[in-house]
Amino acid sequence: MACPVSIICRALRNVGLVLFYYVFSIGITFYNKWLMKGFHFPLFMTLVHLTIIFCLSALTRCAMQCWTRKPRVTLGWKEYLYKVAPTALATALDIGLSNWSFLFITISLYTMTKSSAVLFILFFSLVFKLEEPNPFLILVVLLIASGLFMFTLKSTQFNLEGFIMVLLASFIGGIRWTLTQVLMQKAELGLQNPIDTMYHLQPLMFLGLFPLFVLNEGLGLSTTEKLFRVSELQPLLYSLLTLSVGGTLAFGLGFSEFLLVSRTSSLTLSIAGIFKEVCTLLLAVGFMGDKMSMVNWLGFVVCLSGISLHVGLKTYYSKGNEHDINM
Repeated sequence: MACPVSIICRALRNVGLVLFYYVFSIGITFYNKWLMKGFHFPLFMTLVHLTIIFCLSALTRCAMQCWTRKPRVTLGWKEYLYKVAPTALATALDIGLSNWSFLFITISLYTMTKSSAVLFILFFSLVFKLEEPNPFLILVVLLIASGLFMFTLKSTQFNLEGFIMVLLASFIGGIRWTLTQVLMQKAELGLQNPIDTMYHLQPLMFLGLFPLFVLNEGLGLSTTEKLFRVSELQPLLYSLLTLSVGGTLAFGLGFSEFLLVSRTSSLTLSIAGIFKEVCTLLLAVGFMGDKMSMVNWLGFVVCLSGISLHVGLKTYYSKGNEHDINM
């Protein structure tokens, strides 16, 4: 039987890990929204973030290799292009569209719409047979879908263009996380460690997003006074600094998710994600001036109920499977 001191220490450690995750997850959402107010090049910002994540992942891999004295996995070109590329393209489009939407919509609408990704992850998990069909899943879908409808109903700050971008990002996010799960579960690839996965994904993500950046932002960025036509050094340094901070937050988010899951469980991350949505929405209303009616709040509660039910079902059936294995 565990002593009370060890239980308290474990609880404090878990709380600390969750707060560490919240700092990066909530922080990057508000930071990107703030940055988009004065820097209207979200795709270029995403490319800078990908470059920083790759560099920090490479440094982390070197540090881990020096510490463990074991070489890190490096995929060959054939495996890299055929097995990693689909995941990289889906991830790039998900992140790129999500950041792009900040030019048009509020954080509260972004948060709610992005939570619909659970529906698409569920759908693609069934398609790829990562999840068993269950009648309760129909209720999960209905709760999340109706909650999202209620949240957008008669919203005074609704923007159709931004909403479609986030909804499309959520759809692609469903493909992204399903493919990521498949990728990390393939033992022969050796990408179980998210740092290795991040390292291998970033270059292909950059190449996948670059054509979209050239078409939409290339000319505008080349003539902006914030970067290439800068007349003074200070604005240029300021732009580079703000972009670098966002990239560091993006890397920290991936690292904090890995740390939380490895030291606790994926269930803890899922439950923490639910409360993170609540915190994000409350902060958006309190500090960003987002406006929400009673119907919008009710829709948010209904949507969270669907997500909570999905998490509860996954916990129940995973425990049932463990019990059957032990029998």
